[in-house]
Formats: sequence, structure tokens, C-alpha cells
Amino acid sequence: MTFSKLTNTTIGSISLGKLLSAAVALLICLIVIRILVRLTNRLLKKSKLDPQVQNYAIKGLKLLAYIITAIIVVDSSGIPSSSLVALLSVGSLGVTLAAEDILGNLAGGLVILTSRPFAIGDYIETSGTSGTVREITLNHTKLLTPDGLTVMLPNKTLSTSQMTNYTSLGRRRVSQKVGASYDAPTETVKQACLRAVEMTDKILDDPAPSVYLTAYGKSAIEYTVYCWAAAVDHWDAQISLGEHLREAFAEYGVEIPYDHLNVHIVERIG
Repeated sequence: MTFSKLTNTTIGSISLGKLLSAAVALLICLIVIRILVRLTNRLLKKSKLDPQVQNYAIKGLKLLAYIITAIIVVDSSGIPSSSLVALLSVGSLGVTLAAEDILGNLAGGLVILTSRPFAIGDYIETSGTSGTVREITLNHTKLLTPDGLTVMLPNKTLSTSQMTNYTSLGRRRVSQKVGASYDAPTETVKQACLRAVEMTDKILDDPAPSVYLTAYGKSAIEYTVYCWAAAVDHWDAQISLGEHLREAFAEYGVEIPYDHLNVHIVERIG
């Protein structure tokens, strides 16, 4: 039997009663979909899910409901639905194989939006890239780096990689290393470092700042200053502290050593 004969036979077997039955089935399905979407929307609004996740869940529910509606309507009209189901199965398999990376990113996006390891405005570091989160979608996450570059990270990679969120606690530690002369007393150097902290704006009092002797170098003793600032003020505090350390060392008479090159000229006699 040719395709045209099969088509004519199928169309000819559809009666007016079956068409009315299909129309009624379509109307009932559309009403059920509307009610189902409204109920689901109310339940999602009461949950703590991200608004984007709620939106994608509603869209996914609608897509699934319309596919089921199409199968029901086709079956009600007298057309065998088994071929339609088989066609949808083959089509979905082909789409799945062709869009494996896209589906992986979608799954990663759902994981990120539901688990919330970071939010828009957070400063994160992952896979050697760091920056402020500007956008989160199902497919990718957009970061703005400190030097003004926009980086698009695929959610499939981001959801399975190690990630550090520097702003989730609302504060961030500021650390600054500085070298001091071996001739400078340790307590004097520490007082100078704490003085530099006092001169720096946006430093938090709690936790209290601290200074430690951390290494003995070839020409200087290394000290490390630790203090805390709000996450949004971290970079300003970091830069400002480095500038004030030099001023404080000059105020306390602490020398900051640097490498010297001594050249001795020996005069030959004879």
C-alpha cells in the first residue's frame, strides 16, 4: 500500500463523531492544563525555590501537558496514536544525542538554581577564573572579572567543579605581607602594622586585626597583617592597607629593606 493510499484510508476512516470527540477532548485537556498550571504556580510560590526555577518548571509542565494532549486528541480522532508515540520517542532520542552538552548545561543550571551555591553579586572563583556573578541562566553563568572582562561559564562544568564563594559570609579577610629590617624590634613592627590598620577605612573591628611574624628572609623579616572587611569593601581595604603600611613604618622609624648591589673597585698597584 502506497503512502497516498494509506493517508486517504486514514482520513476517510475519521467520522464526524470522532472529530467532535477529538474537539471535546482538546477542550477538556486545555481546561485541565490551565487548572493544573494555576495550582502548580500557587504551590511553587509557597516554596523557597528560585523564581527562575519556578518559571522553568511551569514551562516544562506546559510542554509535557501539551504533548500528552496531542496524543489524546489524535487517539480520540481515530488515528492510531502508536505511530505518533513512536515518532516522538525517536525524535526525543535524536534530540538527546545531538544536544548532550546543552542538556548537561540545563541540568547543571537547575542544580545551581536549586542548591544556590552563589547568587548574583557574589564574588566567586572556579577553574582558575574569578569574578562577580552578573547573570545565571539554565545554560551558562556570566562573570565580570576585576579587569572588566565578561566570562561565560557553562553550567555543566560549573556545577561539577570546585568553587569558592568569597562573599557568602558577608565579610572577607584582608591579608598583607610586609618586610621589616632585622634591626627593628618585633613589637615595634607590630605596633606600626596595627597603626596602619587604624589608618585604613572600612576595616571591621570584629574579628580584631592581628599581626604575625611569618618568615625570616635573606635581608628582611616578613610580617603578615590580618584583618577583615565587608565583602564589597575588600579590594579597597586591601589596597589602602598597603599604602598606609609605608606611612606607618615611616612614623615608627621601621626600615623596609630592599636588595642592594655593592660594587667594590680595587685599584691595582704596579
